[in-house]
Amino acid sequence: MKIVLAIDGSDFSKAAIQALAKMPLPNDSEVSIINVYEYPAMSTPELITTAGSLDGYYQEFINNAQKMGEKIVSEAADELKNKNETLLITTNVVSGLPKREILEKAEAFNADLIVVGSQGQGAFSRFLLGSVSQYLATHAKCSVLIVKEKDQN
Repeated sequence: MKIVLAIDGSDFSKAAIQALAKMPLPNDSEVSIINVYEYPAMSTPELITTAGSLDGYYQEFINNAQKMGEKIVSEAADELKNKNETLLITTNVVSGLPKREILEKAEAFNADLIVVGSQGQGAFSRFLLGSVSQYLATHAKCSVLIVKEKDQN
């Protein structure tokens, strides 16, 4: 079984990791863990080339997002490996629009399942951008498991 686990470090992502860790999976299962970060809205290439002072901010943002993403996927891989040593796990940290990057990863990986938390961003951001989990559920070519925290109402 090939599984894409999309996480962002939120409590909802942690619930998705825990749910996947509890699943009985075939011995030959592969898990691709992906973290997607978005560039700041004001950091467009045009602004960076015309405003040199933004270049340092932009590079610092990318470096910090990459480091944080690596930490998030590494911790998830360790947790999954502790529960199931037979899993083949790969990790990716990429920039872009999360819903698009996750779908592209799932298709390239030929995933059987995408696992995500039910939320990963604030209500206002969800209002503007739409829910990643909802988008995946309606557009993915494979099954999607949307994990909710047990504490939710």
